[in-house]
Amino acid sequence: MTEEEARAWLVARNVSRETFAALERFVALLIEENSHQNLISAATIPNLWSRHIVDSVQLLDLAPGKGSWIDLGSGPGFPGLIIAALGDRPVTLIEERTKRVAFLRAASALLGIADRTHIVAAKVERVPSQPFAVISARAFAPLPRLLTVAEHLSDKSTLWVLPKGRNAEAELAGLDRSWQGNFEVVPSVTDSESAIIVATGVSRGKGRR
Repeated sequence: MTEEEARAWLVARNVSRETFAALERFVALLIEENSHQNLISAATIPNLWSRHIVDSVQLLDLAPGKGSWIDLGSGPGFPGLIIAALGDRPVTLIEERTKRVAFLRAASALLGIADRTHIVAAKVERVPSQPFAVISARAFAPLPRLLTVAEHLSDKSTLWVLPKGRNAEAELAGLDRSWQGNFEVVPSVTDSESAIIVATGVSRGKGRR
């Protein structure tokens, strides 16, 4: 997906001019802050709208509903901040690095979504147990570790949406059989070779379907 195609894709979703303007301000802030801390790979900046913005927005189509959303290892805010900016549900963002937490708070205010984002400075495994409707994680951890450290934030109805790039099939194939649930690999709209793992009913058990 090119940058032109990415913007056209967002227009087709009826993203308002106000939201587009807010995203433009966010992108400018991200690029500026990236010169001070490594939020995203500099090589992806020329394709930022496709590689990061649309790549995050597409998760909304995989997780319809109104329940609470938690984003693990939010870093520069992908997908958590973008989900909050284009969706209408509360989003909790978990990030343990102090400088990134400060960036997330500044970006949340800039996007005008501070009222529906909750930014937690902690390791995922130290977040108090409670089930969320949706769990997302992008470039956070390999699938086995991700499920292990975040299982306490889910129940059988939780939907997991996990962008895994070109490693999705391999990570799922390598998952310990003690994990049970319904796992699906969905192609990404931004890259025909990338995919998203979507799962429900995830728990430790005797095996998985």
